[in-house]
Amino acid sequence: MKTIYSFRRRAFLNPVATNETSYILAHVESSHGGKYKLGDNLIFLADCRRQIMLEFFLGNERDRELSLKKINLLIDAFTQFREALTKEITLIEKGE
Repeated sequence: MKTIYSFRRRAFLNPVATNETSYILAHVESSHGGKYKLGDNLIFLADCRRQIMLEFFLGNERDRELSLKKINLLIDAFTQFREALTKEITLIEKGE
């Protein structure tokens, strides 16, 4: 079966002028209309020296539930992190 992705995105996290290779790469493999449960559903996060891979397995009901909980928790944590960064940036810029 040919690998087809229903979602694929790659983006560098720093401007090209920095010459740093931080990136995010995410993809969801097509289930071919629900027939194929064993696809690769991955997020890669990398900074200049390290890379992590997060897997979101959909092969059975329990893992599908856990994968949705995992991505929702990550989104929530990133959202709260962004809010904390924004607050600290505001405080730092007021103090300068």
